[in-house]
Amino acid sequence: MKTKYLIQIHKLISIEDFPLLPSEIKADFKQYQQILSLNPYETHRIPSHNLLGKLVNCRALEITQNQIVYRLVYRVYEVPSPKRVLILSFAEHDLAYVKAKERK
Repeated sequence: MKTKYLIQIHKLISIEDFPLLPSEIKADFKQYQQILSLNPYETHRIPSHNLLGKLVNCRALEITQNQIVYRLVYRVYEVPSPKRVLILSFAEHDLAYVKAKERK
């Protein structure tokens, strides 16, 4: 499948977020990027939703593993070309939102 969106990753994800994630979640990161590159609004197998408040115009993938809830928070840019998705944070639920607000 041809990707429709360029994926960009916030520079602090590798420094601050990845060290705190379990290896199973880290291993799936490429898969999440692929899903977002095809259609960041319809993520099919992985639930996602629009965010509100200080994160309006952002979305989050809803990821649960071993009864722990994670969020991958991202923003979609339709213009200017090329269309792109900026991944802002990837962490446990509350921490992901705190980090995304700081990085937005």
